[in-house]
Amino acid sequence: MKNLFSENMKMADLILGNSKLLLMLPRFGMDLGFGDHSIAEVCAKHNVSPQFFLMICNVYCNDDYTPSAADIQSVDLNALMSYLMESHRYYLNERIPHIEEHLNHIIEACIPKYGHTLRRFFEEYKNEVVDHFIYEEKNVFPYLQQIVENNVKSDYKIKVFHENHTNIEDKLLDLMNILIKYLPADVFPKERIEIAMDINELSDDLMSHALIEERVLIPYVKTLEA
Repeated sequence: MKNLFSENMKMADLILGNSKLLLMLPRFGMDLGFGDHSIAEVCAKHNVSPQFFLMICNVYCNDDYTPSAADIQSVDLNALMSYLMESHRYYLNERIPHIEEHLNHIIEACIPKYGHTLRRFFEEYKNEVVDHFIYEEKNVFPYLQQIVENNVKSDYKIKVFHENHTNIEDKLLDLMNILIKYLPADVFPKERIEIAMDINELSDDLMSHALIEERVLIPYVKTLEA
């Protein structure tokens, strides 16, 4: 599929037209205040490959987008690893704690029947996310670093990661059902709407993260292995 964006576009126009990319910018070390600078100019300022940045933007904004073979071969593995690690830090240190803090306010106001259920679903989800990222950081990323250094020491292959690449968003649907369908109407109605929106945003972001791994990371590493 053709790229949706070009490096000659103004960065501000890209973000204004695709607001979900706001969450992605810090992972490239980019802050707001772009003025009229182009994507290429902003990327150069932050020492980021514009081709790589646009590839991530395209995957992030379009579920149907698949990078071409030429795009995949142009990837800098160090840049990709840095992006994925920053994504992990964002989820574990910012987004999930933010949701947990606000969810606890609702749990404390619930009768135990609902509060315990909410807490259980969230803890199961959080543990699943943490386990998923720990696996990547203990198995996948060291293997990628060995490839970068041309010093592969293990029999690990990226197909193992691909075969076990599980969906970690499903538990969020259970949380949404409890918040929207089952809690009594008088339990923090406004806060429930806000946290439901936060959960939905996190779910979308994690889906985009998974697509980047499946459509950029996995095919790229397979080319290196070959």
